Amino acid sequence: MKHVHKIKSVLPGSIAEELEIEPGDKLLAINDTEIEDVFDYHYMVNDEYLIVLIEKPDGEQWELEIEKDYEEDLGIEFEQGLMDEYRSCRNKCIFCFIDQMPEGMRETLYFKDDDSRLSFLQGNYVTLTNMSSHDIDRIIHYNLGPINISFQTTNQELRCKMLHNRFAGEALKKVDRLYEGGIPMNGQIVLCKGVNDGNELERSIGDLLKYAPLLQSVSVVPVGLTKYRDGLFPLEPFSKEDAKEVLRIIHKWQEKAYKEHGIHFIHAGDEWYILAGEELPKEECYDGYLQLENGVGMLRLLMSEFEEAYADLEGDDRVREVSIATGYLAYPYILSMAERLEEKYPACKVHVYAIRNDFFGEKITVSGLITGKDLMVQLKGKTLGECLLLPCNMLREQEQDFLDDVTLRQVKDTLQVRVDIVKSSGRDFIDAVLGE
Repeated sequence: MKHVHKIKSVLPGSIAEELEIEPGDKLLAINDTEIEDVFDYHYMVNDEYLIVLIEKPDGEQWELEIEKDYEEDLGIEFEQGLMDEYRSCRNKCIFCFIDQMPEGMRETLYFKDDDSRLSFLQGNYVTLTNMSSHDIDRIIHYNLGPINISFQTTNQELRCKMLHNRFAGEALKKVDRLYEGGIPMNGQIVLCKGVNDGNELERSIGDLLKYAPLLQSVSVVPVGLTKYRDGLFPLEPFSKEDAKEVLRIIHKWQEKAYKEHGIHFIHAGDEWYILAGEELPKEECYDGYLQLENGVGMLRLLMSEFEEAYADLEGDDRVREVSIATGYLAYPYILSMAERLEEKYPACKVHVYAIRNDFFGEKITVSGLITGKDLMVQLKGKTLGECLLLPCNMLREQEQDFLDDVTLRQVKDTLQVRVDIVKSSGRDFIDAVLGE
């Protein structure tokens, strides 16, 4: 058999455990069909009646008949999360953040993925250049969605230049097949000054609007520029005036999209509003926050959650002193929330510190790219109170270390302060500050 999938673990109390499936066993087939990857597995395992072929380490094969509820999982985890090799990116994008990282970081940070399966499983954005016609067929057959697509531009010639891939323009035709197959999509445009902005942005939005409402949303985010760009395509940061023009274009097309489809469709990343010095849009303008992972609406959602929770607070005379570290992007909003809490809790003192990104460069202002070393250096000697609060996105998911491999324990020991990790909601912020 071509596709054999080794089982890493079996969840306690699961169907697999009951059937004595064990780590080290191999899944060979379901219903006499080989499983190519996680697409096939999740689709086929949904059925109420299954015949599962398992091979034990000694080579003995077990054919197991399983009756279960529809969509009930077997409780199996595989050694490879995709049940296949990860597909690395074939492009050499002029804006690629990984190409702008310094040497010497852990190897996994340099892996460029462009795997459509990660789009469904983890929300990653893919360029479509790595997708075969077979992949498109399976997505439509299994009715998978939404798929998240990195468009950058609909100008095929320009897309080839931006992705440094002569097939990148042709890959856009796959969007037509997904659209005809009824597959929901989200999109992303990484905007580069003098490249795909201005008239090119207008063209792209107009072209993409034709796919609405199956194409549910498209985000426009500014290119992230680190200080490690030697030898790379020359890109410049956007100015305040540039940001105002980007927002003018986006707001114009939002009006058109809303009239035609009842959705705002095209969305600006939070950074544009801060750079332009303009107010964040109201909550209803985000169409349910479809682009949070792209930094679209994160600050509005945080402020809305804070206001809702804040209205229920009665205040008291508790004594507490804490500190908060964040990036320059969110700093004005975090500071505002801290000051509001001090009004209701006058014996509470909240110190808010904006951390400059010396590791990647000052143009990187998001808290999720702040390193442990920058935290330790810039907070050393500062008044931190009884506890330092850090947003959860500063740490690797489910880990206890920062991007530069500095551990949370090292930060605690260096700064001699307790550190609490705060989840991303406004209510969590309030609870952390007040010690609830």
